[in-house]
Amino acid sequence: MAEKKSGKTITVEQIGSPIRRPEKQRATLIGLGMNKMHRRRTLEDTPAVRGMISKIGHLVRVVDEA
Repeated sequence: MAEKKSGKTITVEQIGSPIRRPEKQRATLIGLGMNKMHRRRTLEDTPAVRGMISKIGHLVRVVDEA
């Protein structure tokens, strides 16, 4: 199945430290392109990205949904 590009994006900022967190949460942060505090990334708004954000919602915050 090929996914259609919707053009929607979501900007996320890391607000929590990965220190003393499970390895899966660290890996999810790196998968989103973040691993240092206050780093922001603009990502494509897909169900996979939304799932990753929900798994580490205590470490990141959604800044902008466009």
